[in-house]
Amino acid sequence: MSKIVITSPKAPAAIGTYSQAIRAGNTVYLSGQIPLNPQTMELVEGFEAQTVQVFENLKAVIEASGGYMSNLVKLNIFLTDLSHFATVNDVMSRYFEQPYPARAAIGVAALPRGAQVEMDGILVLE
Repeated sequence: MSKIVITSPKAPAAIGTYSQAIRAGNTVYLSGQIPLNPQTMELVEGFEAQTVQVFENLKAVIEASGGYMSNLVKLNIFLTDLSHFATVNDVMSRYFEQPYPARAAIGVAALPRGAQVEMDGILVLE
């Protein structure tokens, strides 16, 4: 099976040895996105703003793959403070309708660049 690299200029450029996403067949594996503004490559301020930026970054890569947010079947959320979980749910409700993707929320000690939230996921294209 061939792999196709997915990139979007509307999402932050990779800051390491990875691709924004890889398509294998009709499945797209999205790398973790942190709340970097893609134009400045600077972290946005505030937890809610960071969460929105992460969803916008994921959305940009998803659209570059030819998909939609509704094609997301699995979402992993990494939080440095699990007390922000209600905010994540609120912001997520702006991007998804039922049926929601399968999801995990994981508390972590730290994230790259001091981010408070990171997300990755799996997308299945029609």
